[in-house]
Amino acid sequence: QVQLMESGGGSVQAGGSLRLSCIASLSFMNMGWFRQAPGKQREGVAAIVGDGRTPYADSVKGRFTISRDNAKNTLYLQMNSLKPEDTAMYYCAASRGRPIAPLSPREYEHWGQGTQVTVSS
Repeated sequence: QVQLMESGGGSVQAGGSLRLSCIASLSFMNMGWFRQAPGKQREGVAAIVGDGRTPYADSVKGRFTISRDNAKNTLYLQMNSLKPEDTAMYYCAASRGRPIAPLSPREYEHWGQGTQVTVSS
């Protein structure tokens, strides 16, 4: 059974930083970070796919960095210059197949339980 476990969420003030981690029980070449704020649809934040692409949502470009440690089956999301609008539940996701649209939640079949990020102004 595939398990994805996120950690690293918390409460920070605007301008602060957090680093999210996601440990996977299996190795995946295609993984991503998504977020969902109350009353809003889940949206893609960043992804890392097998061909080396690392697409980012426009709203986080230049502030967030996705990376991975293949030896540890761990995905990271370094979040800097956080803004109140970044407040959301953040989810890690994985896909066996290479996603055509890496920031689309529909491309991923495995999901973690999420970690809450709250940014205050």
